[in-house]
Amino acid sequence: MKEKIGNYFSLSFLIATCLLVSCGQNNVIPFPVPTPIDNPMTEAKIELGRQLFFDKRLSINNTVSCASCHNPKFAMTDRLPLSTGVYGRTAFRNASSILNSAYSKTLMFDAHVPSLEMQAIVPLQDHAEMGHNMKYLIPKLKGIKAYQSAAREIFNRDFDAFVLTRSLAAFERTLFSFDSKFDRYSKGNENALSAIEKKGWQIFSQKLNCVSCHAPPFFTTYEAANNGLYHSYEKDEGRFRIHNDSSDIGKFKVPSLRNIELTFPYMHDGSMKTLDEVLTHYSQGGKHPKNQDVRIKGFSLSSADRDALKSFFSSLTDTSFLTTIYGKKWLVLPPF
Repeated sequence: MKEKIGNYFSLSFLIATCLLVSCGQNNVIPFPVPTPIDNPMTEAKIELGRQLFFDKRLSINNTVSCASCHNPKFAMTDRLPLSTGVYGRTAFRNASSILNSAYSKTLMFDAHVPSLEMQAIVPLQDHAEMGHNMKYLIPKLKGIKAYQSAAREIFNRDFDAFVLTRSLAAFERTLFSFDSKFDRYSKGNENALSAIEKKGWQIFSQKLNCVSCHAPPFFTTYEAANNGLYHSYEKDEGRFRIHNDSSDIGKFKVPSLRNIELTFPYMHDGSMKTLDEVLTHYSQGGKHPKNQDVRIKGFSLSSADRDALKSFFSSLTDTSFLTTIYGKKWLVLPPF
């Protein structure tokens, strides 16, 4: 069924959620999926987005796909401090996981991009990432018979930037991670967590009040904050580069802690390899730059408490999203 973009899609929240339920995810999606009126979810569009997500032809030299930096095997990250882009170029920042990005109020470490549709353009045209220009990329993709045919069938238009960004965003809105041990515990299964994991949750939520920045269920506030990582930020001034507001120097979006044991290295620049390094940083109360968030305070943990906290972090691991990516194909496109 062809879409008539812009018409009668005020029920897109419901449509998206029902689609995902039909794909076997009804047990793990706790909230309706926020979906723009101009981008309702359909099975064919999701599959087109999935094909595009893994296609290296989206980069200028056909070597980098979206999945190169957001690898499903690593919870949609690449486990590099800074990603490697086209021609071996090094990206500006660490690649964050895009799981649960359907609910993100802001995207990118500067917390300034408001939608997945808009965010899709950024890495495509970034010199160090995929290195392309939409002026040349769109004709390239339009010239691929399968993509042009899918665009006509799904969107009733030729393949263009609208088709590209809406399809990628639709696929990304199917990437959920809400079936961890902690999720089952939160739903009332007392046996889902071990005693040490429950102790870690108590330390996390009560003793250290980590939930002020990493509140469940998403374990992020989506806001930009200065966590005191450095004394000064000449190399990367954070959100300051967006609005030139000096109060934003050193502020980066608070990342989600879901799947944190899989998404190392940590911080916006991938400068910390282990969770122990991260805990040491926060226990020392940060480096105290001018704009350090007031919530960053030093603390002391026994080795047993630190182990409990790390055990709790492990309880946030959930790889059920792999079924969405590999286990079901909504539409099989012709060979390219």
